Amino acid sequence: MESNILLKYMEKRFHIKKEQKKAEKSGPVITISRETGCPANRIAKRLALSLNKMKESKASNWKCVSKEILNESAKELELNPSQIKYVFDFEQRGVWDDIMSSLSTKYYKSDRKIRKTIADVIRIIAEQGYAIIIGRGSVAITRDMPNAFHVNLEAPLDWRAEMLAIKHNMKPEVARQFAIETDKKRLKFRESFYGHSTDYTRFDVTYNCMTFTDDEIIKSIISLLTIRGLIK
Repeated sequence: MESNILLKYMEKRFHIKKEQKKAEKSGPVITISRETGCPANRIAKRLALSLNKMKESKASNWKCVSKEILNESAKELELNPSQIKYVFDFEQRGVWDDIMSSLSTKYYKSDRKIRKTIADVIRIIAEQGYAIIIGRGSVAITRDMPNAFHVNLEAPLDWRAEMLAIKHNMKPEVARQFAIETDKKRLKFRESFYGHSTDYTRFDVTYNCMTFTDDEIIKSIISLLTIRGLIK
């Protein structure tokens, strides 16, 4: 039920926005990036619940957005989500696969077109506001927005590997290598929107998930959002 409500929200907000001029004041929006093994989804959902309990929630309802970006991007490209999932999995399409895809379907879309569409979808969601966007290069795409707040979650590698091993029933050494490789892919994904030579993907605040509890992180974020005037 909750998933259906969110999808309807996404569809309504996205397509209404396409028909409107860009708002003079967009947001507020929160982006949450993380090192592999840090609980971004859990913190984002709890943060949304906390924000929606506040007085401001009577006017606007905060939503968590992550996997829905894949479906909305695919819809805009007139493709099946499975056809662009490799981008979200931080994978590169091989030259031969690229050639065969371009020859086999009239709906072929280049990597550049796919990434631009992803960026457009994220930008529109951010401009509509009251969204907590998890990953997907959102920090790079929305960094110039004055009403955006960018959070990064990190922790020592050994701690993250232990969390992954427990959650996914992995061997510690496998979890450790998975974390290293996934972090590299996520960094390349962010850089694909602004290039390798820029530091424009810097965050406003970074939390160590090993030393801060979820509650402490959420309370701190809300306090900083208040100080910045993004919430009341």
